[in-house]
Amino acid sequence: MASDTGAATRREQAIRAAVEAGLAGPEVPIIGLLDITGIRSGAAALRTAFEDVTPPGTPVLHAFAVKASPLVAVLRLLRDEGIGAEVASPGELALARAAGVRPEHTVLDSPAKTPAELREALALGIAVNADNPQELARIDALVASAPTASPLGLRVNPQIGGGSIGALSTATATSKFGIALRDEGARQWVVRAYLDRPWLNRLHTHSGSQGVPLALMAEGVRAAYELAEEVNAAAGRQQINTVDIGGGLPVNFSSDEETPTYADYARLLKATVPGLLDGRYGLVTEFGRSLLAKHGTILARVEYTKTSGGRPIAVTHAGVQVATRTVYAPASWPLRIAAYDSKGRPKTGPETFQDVAGPACFAGDLLAENRELPLLEQGDYAAVLDTGAYYFAHHYAYNSLARPGVFGFTADSEGTAFATVRTPQTLKEIVAESGGDHRDALL
Repeated sequence: MASDTGAATRREQAIRAAVEAGLAGPEVPIIGLLDITGIRSGAAALRTAFEDVTPPGTPVLHAFAVKASPLVAVLRLLRDEGIGAEVASPGELALARAAGVRPEHTVLDSPAKTPAELREALALGIAVNADNPQELARIDALVASAPTASPLGLRVNPQIGGGSIGALSTATATSKFGIALRDEGARQWVVRAYLDRPWLNRLHTHSGSQGVPLALMAEGVRAAYELAEEVNAAAGRQQINTVDIGGGLPVNFSSDEETPTYADYARLLKATVPGLLDGRYGLVTEFGRSLLAKHGTILARVEYTKTSGGRPIAVTHAGVQVATRTVYAPASWPLRIAAYDSKGRPKTGPETFQDVAGPACFAGDLLAENRELPLLEQGDYAAVLDTGAYYFAHHYAYNSLARPGVFGFTADSEGTAFATVRTPQTLKEIVAESGGDHRDALL
């Protein structure tokens, strides 16, 4: 797939407009930007990809993984594009409900659901995937005590192996998620669990994530499909009517090219698991990072520059507080940095190896080390690309650094328009969050 030159042009236009409008500047040294057009385009690509490989009328719910961008306006925008929500905590469910996502378009997944969470979900009619036998026993009791319209399923771990980032691999032999299908007696237990519960009608697996090859993801889906077929054969009817295949489409962080695409993955599934896509089963997907990552940018002002050991260092206002994974695991989570001048224009000129540092008080707070860029100078801006998911929406309060404001934008020949997604955190809010109302509690 060719790179989205339109997206790159919109980004450059928005950065310059943000500086000119004072959204970013000496008094506001860090902001997050979201490309509304890009997000809408990504949602449309996801819908189309699965429409192209399933018969008309096949029920397909695309449930955005809220953890990837827990911002109400983002969830509302995706809802407007026909995308539901996959939630994994009471907080995420509250965000989805605040965004107007309907219960029937919501899926609850988590390895640690409390009785209260389960009770609320069943009362609302939200789909629930039980993670383990103990949770299923809790659901047994709740179903027996009150009727529910919730679709209910089990999460299984096909144990097919991991990808290049071990901490994100969910389908390893010892993963904490789901029922391990290859453990002794586990498969037989799962089949029996369905036969004993006629109301259990979904099956869930999630084998994808950053660093996981598409072929391995498809093998995980095939394992779930084969299990669904086995359960339905044993039941003598189609008891499992929906398979939730999770999400985890990897993102290209090395260029503007959007690859792999949803169409790539959908076509691979069609070739690998044709029976799953022939219309007999409904589908649920849970993509997160791939819907948002390429459409977000962190813009950080260069506060100071210096040299150390002969290497230039640009000290910016974006570091571990917004790019936690990149700072602590740079080999797994490298990010592209683009250099802009003090007016928000792309910098040109000879490229120089330099460090791009964050504001936190530890030596490893680096967005990029020995990176070749046009030399950043005081008052310039470092644009941290592909940060629309898991970055500026997942604040890490090191040094009590404030959460930056987030702004959506549209940019075209008519100009650039901004919309506030989240206002910058105030010092008063930081004090309140840190127990300011209880300052005498330990005296």
